Amino acid sequence: MSNASRILGTAVPLVSATWPRPSLLPAAPAVPTEPQMDPMGNGSQGTPKLFLTTSLARGISGIFVWAALMLTCHQIYLHLRSYTVPNEQRYIIRLLFIVPIYAFDSWLSLLLLGAHQYYVYFDSVRDCYEAFVIYSFLSLCFQYLGGESAIMAELRGKPIPSSCLSGTCCLQGTSYSIGFLRFCKQATLQFCIIKPTMAALTIVLQAFGKYHDGDFNVHSGYLYVTLVYNLSVSLALYALFLFYAATRELLRPFEPALKFLTIKAVIFLSFWQGLLLAVLEKCEVIPEVQTIDGSRVGAGTVAAGYQNFIICIEMLFASMALRYAFSCQVYAEKKNSPVSPAPMASISSGLKETISPQDIVQDAIHNFSPTYQQYTQQATQETPVPGPRAGLTGGGQRSRSLEKRMLIPEDEL
Repeated sequence: MSNASRILGTAVPLVSATWPRPSLLPAAPAVPTEPQMDPMGNGSQGTPKLFLTTSLARGISGIFVWAALMLTCHQIYLHLRSYTVPNEQRYIIRLLFIVPIYAFDSWLSLLLLGAHQYYVYFDSVRDCYEAFVIYSFLSLCFQYLGGESAIMAELRGKPIPSSCLSGTCCLQGTSYSIGFLRFCKQATLQFCIIKPTMAALTIVLQAFGKYHDGDFNVHSGYLYVTLVYNLSVSLALYALFLFYAATRELLRPFEPALKFLTIKAVIFLSFWQGLLLAVLEKCEVIPEVQTIDGSRVGAGTVAAGYQNFIICIEMLFASMALRYAFSCQVYAEKKNSPVSPAPMASISSGLKETISPQDIVQDAIHNFSPTYQQYTQQATQETPVPGPRAGLTGGGQRSRSLEKRMLIPEDEL
């Protein structure tokens, strides 16, 4: 008993000497609670903060976006102030609007990056305008050369050079005809129809959970929307390239190379960047991450976020290139009166004419209707004679020119 009591007597002090140490645990509240484990077993505490959601990323993109907006909006204002050739400047202003739409749309998508894919709705607007830009550029080239009838007078009967490089190897032995111009217009107009349709379908599929960016599964709508979109845009750009190759010498005084490359670069860069990011996502180079609010964000959303961030940066350089490619100096020199700011009524009316889709509807009817397949269009501008009430509108306001279109049979060219 004495040995047992001696052992117990020595054991108790040992326990009392070592046991109080865990009393340091109350200081543990300074350490965060255990990290939540995701289904894969990865702790959220170890996940780095997504760069796209940081203030640095949003600040950098915002600076580039607002700089691009100011440069482009100023250029649009200069064109509207010297709105002397509406047939051409209408399309130039439409082309310039690609920078504000792309830049601001991408920036909003970046600011709203999260579990809910808001960017799908913004990108639908951006993609629809992309189709509008391709059509507007082709129409601008038509106006530079005087319209369909003037182009046919120059090209009709000339053989189409066969070349694999230009994609005309299958046209060997054929010559330019009204059918060639009709194909170029139809190929660009079909993109103006298919792209908005695909955008609306994307929104519907997104609402039903059948669309996820980068998901190439056969049960996902992304695969089929991407295939149809790629076929449509490739056909439109191919037609644009064919027209440029056929009229390159005629367009030389208008320096078309820079204009063509700038517009094509803006469209193609966004396309190839998106494709590259989708491949990186498929290869799991872009992993799933967790945003600040703790909601799970898929790799497709992250890839779209990087795409929008890159576009924000690129739009500043695009605005600089477009400012040089579509200078308004030529149109300012054509004004009869000294260069002076036009009344806001003239600028607003010019802007309204620019954004009106009426010419697209007329062009679609003319190019797709079988009745007009052998006719060319010739647009003319007529300035109405001022009426007795013209003086009531103010001497500074310019009278608005009216556009008329004539149909000329191919045999009369």
